[in-house]
Amino acid sequence: MEVEIETSEDAVLGGKLRIRQPLRGHRVGHDAILLAAATDAHAGERAVDLGAGVGAAGLALAVRVPGVRVTLVEIDEGLCALAAANARLNRLDDCVSALAADAENADALIAAGISPGSVDRVLMNPPFHNARRQNVSPDPRRRLAHAGAPGLLARWIATAARLLKPQGVLTLIWRADGVDEVLDALRRAFGAIAVLPINPKPGAPPIRVVVRAVKDAPAGQTTCSALVLNDERGQPTDAAEAILRAGRALSVTET
Repeated sequence: MEVEIETSEDAVLGGKLRIRQPLRGHRVGHDAILLAAATDAHAGERAVDLGAGVGAAGLALAVRVPGVRVTLVEIDEGLCALAAANARLNRLDDCVSALAADAENADALIAAGISPGSVDRVLMNPPFHNARRQNVSPDPRRRLAHAGAPGLLARWIATAARLLKPQGVLTLIWRADGVDEVLDALRRAFGAIAVLPINPKPGAPPIRVVVRAVKDAPAGQTTCSALVLNDERGQPTDAAEAILRAGRALSVTET
């Protein structure tokens, strides 16, 4: 018998988006909104959000870019159902759909109707803790969202490469101390790589990186100016507020 998920309904993007999410386990945070803001989609394009959870990143993208078509891919069927419900809650179900599938299994996504080489944008926030090296949550949904087996990142990136059109764009968010792993996995199929550090406060080392890469583009890498989330007093910076509350785009380009 399916167990009903106890949820809350929360405001995101300064109230522009409502998200139903489990009370226990992984909760929507800054990472999903930063990822959506860094995905430079356009009306009429198709985007796929791998590992979408309850759909926050893909839905935030759809709010910012009217006319983009988004598929939310999530392996947990309960979270996938919540993602579909969140699309309806925000009246975005005409352009946002949810698919219960494993982001590592490109063949399953293709069989479900996402043709290889048909997608303009892929965005993803993969589980980035190594379950063999770090303590992980006893909550199964939180553990699935946060911890992955070795090689998971490379497999997700390989899925993105199969789905994207030539010159299609992948945007992902990852631990800052794991940026070399990201770059190694990208270089097989992607070029024009741009890395944007996310710093918690001035002078502090980055905690995340947002990475943008173009399929089949010439090799190349650049590091963008960091986004600083909080000032010296611990208050959100104007730049962070513009993205996290006002829904502005976050530019991640190679120049």
